[in-house]
Amino acid sequence: MSPNGSDRSSRRPMRRKLPQVLTAGLILATSTGCTYKDFPRLGMPTPVTEEAPRILSLWQGSWAAALITGVLVWGLILWSVIFHRRSRTKVEVPPQTRYNMPIEALYTVVPLIIVSVLFYFTARDETKLLTLSAKPTHTINVVGYQWSWGFNYIENVDGKTTTGNKVPKELDAIPDRFVKAFPAHAEGVYDYGIPGTRNPQNNNPGPTLWLPKGEKVRFILTSRDVIHSFWVVPFLMKQDVIPGHTNAFEVTPNQEGTFMGKCAELCGADHSRMLFNVKVVSPERYQQHLEELAKKGQNGYIPSGIAQTDPAKNAETNKL
Repeated sequence: MSPNGSDRSSRRPMRRKLPQVLTAGLILATSTGCTYKDFPRLGMPTPVTEEAPRILSLWQGSWAAALITGVLVWGLILWSVIFHRRSRTKVEVPPQTRYNMPIEALYTVVPLIIVSVLFYFTARDETKLLTLSAKPTHTINVVGYQWSWGFNYIENVDGKTTTGNKVPKELDAIPDRFVKAFPAHAEGVYDYGIPGTRNPQNNNPGPTLWLPKGEKVRFILTSRDVIHSFWVVPFLMKQDVIPGHTNAFEVTPNQEGTFMGKCAELCGADHSRMLFNVKVVSPERYQQHLEELAKKGQNGYIPSGIAQTDPAKNAETNKL
């Protein structure tokens, strides 16, 4: 058989398989759990805070940049395959291009521009998301420990002004720059969980953190043992909970409901059990819940973190 005939016979099976491959790819692309309503979010859950759409926008922009880059690269590859394939009649080495400075400069500069643009938008949004207000409406100390979570609600629950403003020893690990934003006369209440704790409404595992809808909440994140990570999934952001270092961020929930939270940092053998729930309710129901905790005797606070010397605790002096 001639060489040309051999080439044609070897290409026929590939042509017969091509529709099968394309069909399989189409099935894989369309068989995910996403509906047409989920597609614009590109896998992200529905945002439930005023800050989350900024994160969603950054996520969508990153995907758009990746798709544009991918289409360009695949286009160049296909163009090379189609228009610079080997001739059937001529067996020769095509012209070689070496030391083409414009091309080399192009594939060096373009990636730098792409990375710089992504860095700019990421830094801009991160700065905005981590900016803290002078006086948030509510302050909650989230305490991570093996193997669950505790929540110190730093609030003036009874509304009285007789409670002093001295910081209790349980909150000694929190730096002064956060303490100065505590509400006045806060006696506080707490809640905590163990791996077997469950939400009484839906039986989901973990303790339940209550938040008021439409009011700004500051989370002060502290750890009593190892590094954890505080992640409320529909908040679209998470932050590490580090022993000896205090992180903080603020959100304003804008949708009532119960949402899933978890530890996103491998923290030991029972890391998978470090789950919790977030219940967003009306401000009136939130206040009622704090009073219920007080009636159950859960007044004051649980220890927030490891003991530190004052210079170590207040080593960071960034302004609020």
